[in-house]
Amino acid sequence: MAHLSTNPADKERFICLYPVYINSKKTLAEGRRIPSEKAVENPSCAEIRDVLTAAGANVYVENKMHPREWNRDVQFRGRVRIQLKQEDGNLCQERFSSRKDVMFYVAEMIPKLKTRTQKSGGGDTSSQQGEGGKKSKKKKK
Repeated sequence: MAHLSTNPADKERFICLYPVYINSKKTLAEGRRIPSEKAVENPSCAEIRDVLTAAGANVYVENKMHPREWNRDVQFRGRVRIQLKQEDGNLCQERFSSRKDVMFYVAEMIPKLKTRTQKSGGGDTSSQQGEGGKKSKKKKK
């Protein structure tokens, strides 16, 4: 096997970020790496990619699985790689100085995504409608 490159701009030197790392539904033993109160509920690779791309980071998605992820669903598949440093060793972006910085940033931004805000808004109204529906059915009886 060829040795790993020491050039931080090479794709294999990008840091890896699995959705599991910032999933509030996971325990630390299952692979979560940040506090659950800061984590996001079931983040997807696409969401992580969108957030980091919007932040101007150099990212790409790989079709990989986290070793502790028992669920083989497409939703849980994927790994995002992020370039932290340039060839000269300087940071690409000051706010992303470490893997943790990236995780906290992504976890903070995903709930603000349009897809998330619409989903959560829709979820609230549908639950209210569901309760209303049940009540009206009882009245019909």
